[in-house]
Amino acid sequence: MKRYLLLFFSITSLVASAQETLTLEECYILAEKNYPLAKQTSLLEEKTTAEINSLNKGKLPQLGLNAQVSYQSDVIEFPGQLPNSTIETPNKDQYRATLDANQLIYNGGNITARARLKSAEMETLQQEVVVNLYSLKARINQNFFNVLLFQEQVNLLFSKMKQLEARAKEMESGVKHGAVLASSMQLLQAEILKLEQQLSETNFDRKKALDNLSLLLARNLDETTKLTSPKLLMKPNTVSKRPELKLFKLQQDQLENSKAVIDKANYPKLFGFAQAGYGNPGLNMLDNSFQDFYIVGLKLNWNIFDWGKTKQQKQAVDISKELISTQKETFELNNAIQTKETKNEIDKYEELLARDFNIIQMRKKVLESTTVQLKNGTITSSEYITELNNLYEAQINQQLHEVQLLLVKANYKVIKGDLN
Repeated sequence: MKRYLLLFFSITSLVASAQETLTLEECYILAEKNYPLAKQTSLLEEKTTAEINSLNKGKLPQLGLNAQVSYQSDVIEFPGQLPNSTIETPNKDQYRATLDANQLIYNGGNITARARLKSAEMETLQQEVVVNLYSLKARINQNFFNVLLFQEQVNLLFSKMKQLEARAKEMESGVKHGAVLASSMQLLQAEILKLEQQLSETNFDRKKALDNLSLLLARNLDETTKLTSPKLLMKPNTVSKRPELKLFKLQQDQLENSKAVIDKANYPKLFGFAQAGYGNPGLNMLDNSFQDFYIVGLKLNWNIFDWGKTKQQKQAVDISKELISTQKETFELNNAIQTKETKNEIDKYEELLARDFNIIQMRKKVLESTTVQLKNGTITSSEYITELNNLYEAQINQQLHEVQLLLVKANYKVIKGDLN
């Protein structure tokens, strides 16, 4: 057992300099950076850029090449023979190749409105990613403080073991001279073996929680990783900064942009067009030969009556906005309930910790008296172990309450969105 302790402390002293420390804030940052979902933010931006570039292509001239060969069953013929006329009857086989150009001149800003809608959609989807990543914080809190609790329990168990070691060493001479029964020292040694077992179990539990945390952070955390207990300052009456609230606002903005697209869909569209071609016949149907030609002009499209379609589409958008408003109200209500419940939990653990302090002080005094009695041989080692266990049980309860308080405070800050 002494070898075990010597080996442990030698190993810990060797790795202490290379030991990685990790704070709760650093865990949040690592999760936001490394979690697979985080990649969607840049992908959404790339996708939207490509879509907007595609929309803007509609402002550029549109060119088309067309070719046609046809044979028709009949052609224009003039009845009788016109005097002094050399007009030939057109051929039934006809050929034509054209280059057509169309240029959008005015469409009421429809393309610009659609581009704004695409940007609004991107911001909404990116904020959804932020919301989903934010939900990881509660899971990180749970695993972080589990590791922290096991970490503190290991330290406490080693402190308890050192005390038992000291008592066992003091009893060795007494056993040699027959002043103390061997069974008394054996009880202490059995308790030390029991502590070694508890240490092994606690280390395994810590490793399990650490592995879970590693998966959330997408970073390898080994057994030498030491978590730093955070100092969490509670700010009273802070305005909620939850990312869901921003998401609701962006969803409303997106719907407003969609109404602008609906409006501009009915604006008149003015195009300029040009056509250059070569064929037989050309524009002159009476000239039965290959010739080149061109046409230029303007074209106007305007749907002046849509049977109330635009009005109904806007009504649907307004209903969607009302649905989002009810979702926001529901979220704020549930958030307020969570905040109140968590605040009550904070008050509970603070009161428990105040009682823990008094209990530990009393247990320490009892143990001091029991230690003197053990040295004097007026009590058995079994009675001493009982009081030692009582003290460390109180100290473990205090550690548990301290970590639970930190966990509840961390969750409170997550619920409020107050992480600064």
